[in-house]
Amino acid sequence: MKIESHLAQIGSQKEPVTGAVSFPIYNATAFRHPKLGQSTGFDYTRTKNPTRAVLEEAAAELECGDAAFACSSGMAALQTVFAYFSQGDHLIVSLDLYGGTYRLLEQIMTRFGITASYVDTNDIDGMSEKLTPHTKAILVETPTNPLMMITDLERVSAWAKSRGLLVIVDNTLLTPFLQRPIELGADIVIHSATKYLGGHNDVLAGLIISKGEELSAKLAFLHNSIGSVLGPQDSWLLMRGMKTLALRMERHEYNATALANWLMEHPAIEDVYYPALKHHPGHDIQNRQSSGNTGIFSFRLKDARYVEPILRHIKLIAFAESLGGVESLMTYPAIQTHADIPEEIRKAIGVDDRLLRFSVGIEHVDDLIADLGQAIEEARLEIEQS
Repeated sequence: MKIESHLAQIGSQKEPVTGAVSFPIYNATAFRHPKLGQSTGFDYTRTKNPTRAVLEEAAAELECGDAAFACSSGMAALQTVFAYFSQGDHLIVSLDLYGGTYRLLEQIMTRFGITASYVDTNDIDGMSEKLTPHTKAILVETPTNPLMMITDLERVSAWAKSRGLLVIVDNTLLTPFLQRPIELGADIVIHSATKYLGGHNDVLAGLIISKGEELSAKLAFLHNSIGSVLGPQDSWLLMRGMKTLALRMERHEYNATALANWLMEHPAIEDVYYPALKHHPGHDIQNRQSSGNTGIFSFRLKDARYVEPILRHIKLIAFAESLGGVESLMTYPAIQTHADIPEEIRKAIGVDDRLLRFSVGIEHVDDLIADLGQAIEEARLEIEQS
């Protein structure tokens, strides 16, 4: 069965008593035991909840994993995975990294003796230089946020496995509809499910998907013990959003590709970072390991003075953090998503004061081009008059 059908049918055949096509929300926190020493499989909702269980089963199937764990946010998912490691352990991490992940690693995990080195994960020699006897895993974002750098997952996974390292991949931006990292060698996949999987800017959630019985058992213990679990209402919202993932991702990609090409021709724009563009350094790798492109890209203005008036004059597009929803959002990474990364590091990788990130929604592409076009023109007029 094709992935589109799997997505549309999430939970629809899982309620045997009533045959409800939309799986129910089980708000119960406690479940009766038939008698001493017996369980229905559900005892306490932190450990297992019927609604969350259906979501987790679907997520594991979609990502080709053995188990999945629904968490209260993407950061909760990362925290749960990082709890797998011990004091003194070291991680190799993608250089162009989401600021929240950097903050978690540098301001919290270091207090527990877990350290990280940040490397271009396509640079095998660079990663080898950072390798220590205490290195336990590699964490890869591909595409990265916000510069859309692409990592060759098969190559990196082979390198990591030959050194006994776990491979963790953040698949938030592509989703299993477009890329399945476990098929390419990953051990763990992470999602900020708030983004494309939920898709409607109305649910906060994270997912962990794992491959392997022993690893999955250890993550299940951590998920339950830490308690970073997703509630039943949010589990249901996430399932509902995932049912339309295929349709939404197709429209996101169509709109983003059209907008990226339009911006490439605009005189106010210096460059556009989007793997669908042939000049993008990861274009060929992306085409080989995924079946399409995400709906987010970044672009660099020629003049930083354009930033403030553009963000003030966009109307249909919202100036807001987050990404992956049906509504188009524009973000200024330097002061929003990447504010916790030191300025010298941000600028060294290209997250400077001229970079804007565009999460392209599913509105009509002509309306989005018109809105961004008028905002850039208003910015130009203001600059000329100042």
